[in-house]
Amino acid sequence: MPPTSASTGTKASRPRRGEGQWALGYREPLNKNEENKKNDDGLNVRQRIIDIYSKAGFDSIDPADLRGRFRWYGLYTQRAPGIDGGKTAVLGPEELDDRYFMLRVRIDGGQLSAAQLRTIAEISTAYGRDTADITNRQNVQLHWVRIEDVPRIWEKLEAVGLSSTEACGDTPRVIMGCPLAGVAEDEVIDAAPQIRQVHDDHIGSPLFSNLPRKFKTSISGCASHCVNHEINDVAFVGVTGPDGAPGFDLFVGGGLSTNPMFAQRLGAFVRPDQVSEVWAGVTSIFRDYGYRRLRHRARIKFLIKDWGAAKFREVLEKEYLGYALPDGPEPELDPGTRRDHIGVHRQRDGRNYVGFTPRVGRVSGTKLARIADIAEAHGSDRIRTTPDQKLVILDITDDRVDSIVAALEAEDLQVRPSVFRRQTMACTGIEFCKLAIVETKSRGSSLIDELERRLPDFPEPVTININGCPNSCARIQVADIGLKGQLVTDANGDQVEGYQVHLGGGMGLNASFGRKVRGLKTTAEELPDYVERVLRRFLAQKQDGEAFASWVARADDSDLK
Repeated sequence: MPPTSASTGTKASRPRRGEGQWALGYREPLNKNEENKKNDDGLNVRQRIIDIYSKAGFDSIDPADLRGRFRWYGLYTQRAPGIDGGKTAVLGPEELDDRYFMLRVRIDGGQLSAAQLRTIAEISTAYGRDTADITNRQNVQLHWVRIEDVPRIWEKLEAVGLSSTEACGDTPRVIMGCPLAGVAEDEVIDAAPQIRQVHDDHIGSPLFSNLPRKFKTSISGCASHCVNHEINDVAFVGVTGPDGAPGFDLFVGGGLSTNPMFAQRLGAFVRPDQVSEVWAGVTSIFRDYGYRRLRHRARIKFLIKDWGAAKFREVLEKEYLGYALPDGPEPELDPGTRRDHIGVHRQRDGRNYVGFTPRVGRVSGTKLARIADIAEAHGSDRIRTTPDQKLVILDITDDRVDSIVAALEAEDLQVRPSVFRRQTMACTGIEFCKLAIVETKSRGSSLIDELERRLPDFPEPVTININGCPNSCARIQVADIGLKGQLVTDANGDQVEGYQVHLGGGMGLNASFGRKVRGLKTTAEELPDYVERVLRRFLAQKQDGEAFASWVARADDSDLK
């Protein structure tokens, strides 16, 4: 809890305009979302879903629950069919709502057993019209879920140790972790125990069920930094500590959306046994000092931008932990390392992991069941989701590698994919999302096909991220080619689906947000032509060893159009 001195609201540092910071005495809700949360904790909606809404049907749902508290259990109404992107910002939520839900299953650390994956598959086929998407936060999302079926779905998930608790909402969402935790030859530390402890200690607790905004965590010892610590609200990054023992470096305040910021390094070393307590301290600062007045600036990144890393660390240590953390080393970053774990690679125990690529994360319940079957047939009970909409099967012996690769690729799950299949990502898009303006999943899939046909031997690891709206669920600002969905004017003067283009973004040693060139947009129809054109110019103009982002930084605007 915040210190007494901070809760009086008498400090000289009190903001001139109240930002709704609880620790400074601003407890009265300043917007409708905060009012709803004060009226009733989002965690309480579960029992109403079981006792009332699932029995009385969709029309019985209180709007404050439907468009608010349902998110605390991973439920969003999906977009009603047939509403074009031009209506997204015009229609009210009751007009955009379908009578069906997206259900997000949280998969902390991306860790699944074959039985868990098969359960998700069975729920998809029985209750979700065989839909399933692997997200870039290691979750699985299902669609077409009826409120009448939600309690039964929860029973099935919980029977195998899964849930949708706090998968959405102003809560601590899924904890991201390296899919190779405990098996990678080069990992700094196996962070799976810390992920489990933070989950078990804090997820579903009323202490953290009313945050100013969503809160995203990563805890990883991956040498490739696959969980993208740079853009998480709080990130524990594996390092070797001052005494030679492994632990974590602490980052706070990363996030994209319409105001992207990279996380700031606090410079503090966290021992493995301290992670849960330090996580609670960081999250408590966000709860107590976070801005609650305006939703669009309520993420923790705005607080740490105003405070700076030094003040944030001081408050964490003095007011929440009660002890100082030692200074620690920075994580080691390699600019040439891919973060996606695709292909066949050796584990530390001599067996192999096999990473493979669905198309832009789109699978189905039927395909997930087939993946579980393939894993079990090849001696594995460990399947992992990745932060790049991919999957990994662990523990494959040498004599079964060829067989599992053949079985996966027979299902169009490529183990040795093209650059475009490997590195194209897409958000949900207008098919289901009420915020979206344009189509993404099918367009991403067709773009892969076109680029494979036009540039079959393209050699460079260029990422293409497609987003249906400005909110950057598909991380457009940190892609080589980021495509932000919007309506654009075509050659005939008609408003059509298209994209604003961001170029040359990335993370790691050369972290930067993509370059926007004035007027650089493309219609959806012309998208393959545009991407082919800019990639061919890159190949023609690049210097030896030059990455796409480096070329973009020095290229003339005319070469990027």
